[in-house]
Amino acid sequence: MTTPALPPLDGIRVVDLSRVLAGPFCTALLADAGADVVKIESKAGEDSRHLGPFRDGESIYFDILNRGKRSIALDLKDTADRETLLRLIAGADVVVENFRPGVTTRLGIDYAAARARNPRLVYASISGFGQHGPMSRAAAYDLVVQALSGVMSITGTPDSGPTRLGESFGDTVAGLFAAWGISTALLAARATGHGQHLDVAMFDSMLTMLPTAHSQLQATGTTPARVGNRHPVSTPFDTYRADDGLFVLAVAGQKGFETLARTMGRAELITDPRFTDDTARTRNEPALRKEIESWAAGRTVAQILEVLDGAGLAGSEVWSVEQALGSDQARHRGVVESFEHPVAGTVSYVRQPVVFGDSDRPAVRRSPLLDEHHDEILAEIHPR
Repeated sequence: MTTPALPPLDGIRVVDLSRVLAGPFCTALLADAGADVVKIESKAGEDSRHLGPFRDGESIYFDILNRGKRSIALDLKDTADRETLLRLIAGADVVVENFRPGVTTRLGIDYAAARARNPRLVYASISGFGQHGPMSRAAAYDLVVQALSGVMSITGTPDSGPTRLGESFGDTVAGLFAAWGISTALLAARATGHGQHLDVAMFDSMLTMLPTAHSQLQATGTTPARVGNRHPVSTPFDTYRADDGLFVLAVAGQKGFETLARTMGRAELITDPRFTDDTARTRNEPALRKEIESWAAGRTVAQILEVLDGAGLAGSEVWSVEQALGSDQARHRGVVESFEHPVAGTVSYVRQPVVFGDSDRPAVRRSPLLDEHHDEILAEIHPR
């Protein structure tokens, strides 16, 4: 039997200067993969320590995003503390920061200063609009980036107006791409001995997540519109009403539609001119919706899903966040883990989702108290 390998990022040290969401999300993913993440906080604590929701005065938001990290509090405007940081960087593999562009230069901790101490360093800067460009200095929150990226313009119904996605995806997607970029750049640094500066913009990252809308725009020359829950190109692909609630039906392609029509006992729909291909079905979506919901009338969601599953068609309930996190599927996959926090008690979180089949999964490690590892970290650093 093969002995499992160490976690993929075992031995990688990350100096985490980031705060709130995009950067901490990135470094949490790296910690989940085995990296030693040293979180640099101000004396007052990282911003998200003071953001709710709270339990017994402890931010659960902070705890989820900062699992598996060690904390040291430094005043980066203080010469001695700034030198401590640069010594930490000298022995690190990665730095992650999400200050507004220009701040690290003013503090003397930018990529140039870091590279002078450590030429192998991978230095990731996450910002709203990038380190360069006409909007680089603009303030950016997730809502702003969602609005400017176009994603809000295609989210919601024709009557709802532009709608924000239900989570801060501008931040989390940027954090995800930063983690991907760091892992990729570490391979190059290992091969060449030279690190590099990664410029990760929330705006760029959100644009990358719009392949369907981008292809629509190019193919038709028409700006994509809000279509609610349905797919903008494939039909039927939406939520539909049953007797006791909504169910999802996702049918792509002609073969799937023909199977659905026969399953509904309506084989004549296959040759109906309104539904002969995906384009026609999308153009006549209201008529097809009426047919599907007429068939669903008198049936519960559970009954409908049993029929769809028996026919090999994709359908589902619409779960709440609580149902999804507590589902047998999530439990079987082991994606929801928990740790015991000395203030907040049991805190659950969703680990990074990739299963590294030949590697040990790192032990669950809780989020740190402010400055909890100060002496421990100082004892580990040595000037180069």
